[in-house]
Amino acid sequence: MIKSTDKCDIGLIGLAVMGRNLVLNINDNGFSVAVYNKRVSDIDEFLNSAAAGRKTVVGAYSLEQLCGSLKSPKKILLMIRAGNAVDDIINALLPYLSEGDCVVDGGNSFFKDTARRCQYLSEKGVIFCGAGISGGEEGARRGPSVMPGGDDRAWPLLKDILQSICAKTRSNEPCCDWIGAGGAGHYVKMVHNGIEYGDMQLISEAYAILKDISGIGYDDMAELFCQWNKTELESYLIGITADILRYRDGDGGPLLDKILDCAGQKGTGKWMSANALELGTPVTLITEAVYARAVSALVDERVAADGLINNNDRNNDNGAGLNKIAITITPEDVRKALLASKIISYAQGFMLLAEASKVYGWDIDLGKVALLWRGGCIIRSVFLDDIKNAFKKNPALKSLLFDDKFGDILTDCRQSWRSVVAAAALSGIAIPALSSALSFYDAYRCGRSPANLIQAQRDYFGAHTYERVDRPRGEFFHTDWTGTGGGVPSGTYSV
Repeated sequence: MIKSTDKCDIGLIGLAVMGRNLVLNINDNGFSVAVYNKRVSDIDEFLNSAAAGRKTVVGAYSLEQLCGSLKSPKKILLMIRAGNAVDDIINALLPYLSEGDCVVDGGNSFFKDTARRCQYLSEKGVIFCGAGISGGEEGARRGPSVMPGGDDRAWPLLKDILQSICAKTRSNEPCCDWIGAGGAGHYVKMVHNGIEYGDMQLISEAYAILKDISGIGYDDMAELFCQWNKTELESYLIGITADILRYRDGDGGPLLDKILDCAGQKGTGKWMSANALELGTPVTLITEAVYARAVSALVDERVAADGLINNNDRNNDNGAGLNKIAITITPEDVRKALLASKIISYAQGFMLLAEASKVYGWDIDLGKVALLWRGGCIIRSVFLDDIKNAFKKNPALKSLLFDDKFGDILTDCRQSWRSVVAAAALSGIAIPALSSALSFYDAYRCGRSPANLIQAQRDYFGAHTYERVDRPRGEFFHTDWTGTGGGVPSGTYSV
């Protein structure tokens, strides 16, 4: 333990990959750090390896010792698994905390848990902050995107540290700013992760189309992704996809071919989809991306179905039926379909942020969120600057589809987009995200949808009432469709 006169600026609990790299990042930026880990052998291993020679990174072998190592008010960053473990460590810390001390949860916690913890600790005089941190291992070390929210007393205590360690834009703006009260920070991180699900699914579908319809090999595909990364698609995920396509296994073949097609997930995408349903906001693309991972997990069933369905339906033309389609598409068509769908993914994410901000009373600055994602995080991309500018120009913007720049891009892309979706459907290639994005685009700009028939059906079997186009909104009607149902409605409500 360091001398009382040399107490540390911040403590960190949890020395897994993210925690270790954040310690080094924090220390590189001039702050002293006390570290604790449940498995204490990891403390010595870290101090003697990655942190060797750093006199201002010190180990603490109990929570009491950790808290005694910190300047007042104490600031403690938790980098541990979300869930009950966070509550357990908070309760274990409480005996060693004083009024005004601050606990920061840097994991992927559910935003409602963060709001609950804010209230719980506030009643005990302790400040709580839920900070979404994105960027993975490299981001944690060199500069992540940080999305803090919670008790607003936390920001003056944390601002210097968090804005020092975060990523910076090309104009040196920090990719970290205060989001809002309660669970706002973790909510924004949840939406970030949902968009990440969408982006990854869209890219994987583009890869499938290029491989199975266009017949492009991995090296040529890698070069194509490199070229795309110099266009409006420039992004972290497009860049790493080129690297992955080029990577060779020990036998000289593509490593990608050896990787089982079963995608994992940790829950943030599911949380976003469930919350979107709760708020009545159609994040259709991201929900399809979550379901696509669930379908990918059915490996044995898919392999069995592939043999049955292909033999009966697809391979009647000596196995060549998949590629005999009437629609010709080019790699540029695929690029445009990917770009348009990516815009829909972000548009849906920001629609959900706007609705949540209103419902939960957060007053989130959507343009500022776009800036936070401009560097360090997994979904960083060049057109986040355009999103930031769209909301700066019109803070009340209902959807990115109403912005002139994004509207023009979608108009330019939509013929290619339709051709790609049609070609994939005719080829038997599943593209749930690309097709869902196109369906949302068409549905969102459809002035007269077939939902009038749904309302008529609901009123027919359940007397749920309907509104009329020739009467004011909010006025409801019921029809006795059969002449035997009576005139009493059951009432209605909107989600």
